[in-house]
Amino acid sequence: MFNDFISLIYPRNCVACGNSLFKHEDQVCNYCYAHLPKTNFHKQSCNPVNTLFYGRTPLLLASSFYLFQKKGSIQKIMHAIKYKHNKDLAVLVGKWYAEDLKEDPSISTADFVIPVPLHAKKYKLRGYNQSEEFAKGLAEGLKTNLNTTVLKRRAFTETQTRKSKYERWENVEDVFELTQPEIFRYKHVVLVDDVITTGATIEACCQLLQSIEGIKISVLSIAYADK
Repeated sequence: MFNDFISLIYPRNCVACGNSLFKHEDQVCNYCYAHLPKTNFHKQSCNPVNTLFYGRTPLLLASSFYLFQKKGSIQKIMHAIKYKHNKDLAVLVGKWYAEDLKEDPSISTADFVIPVPLHAKKYKLRGYNQSEEFAKGLAEGLKTNLNTTVLKRRAFTETQTRKSKYERWENVEDVFELTQPEIFRYKHVVLVDDVITTGATIEACCQLLQSIEGIKISVLSIAYADK
């Protein structure tokens, strides 16, 4: 009864469509969940995300969970995660993706999940790193280790929105640094971000990680935005 009373004051609505959620539904209603635009890129050896990084940085796997479409359900989910402080949704999406990935030997045997870091100034302004929350869900679902210290963002950069591919690369060039890289020698790490568009941020991180002896890298994101 108490929960029913609380729901009257703070109604639980689907992030994607805005309709009321049933008791067994969490964040997204069953209908919207079933119709979210999954890419299934992890099942394709030559997918658009993999092709994006081809010749730029060697990866075991590059994939995104969903396709980002303007005014679509994924944009609403990403907006809730990034701008409405819905950290729980980011963790939940990570767990959803882990369910799809845990049968894939190239990911299920990974040693670490590593989120793309935010600068301390931006972290303080937002209060959390959406990529880190997504990574928490992935790591928990895949039963592997989460590491949030190996990569540091040492320079505060402008938002990547509305920047060209080259401008995005210039914006993130030399802004990351490694700490305790010896821990990751001969390990398989999964680098994760919220949205992949041009891949500039991921590439900058990968170039640093590739300096670690014997490291193997995979890349995952919540969404892929084809521009």
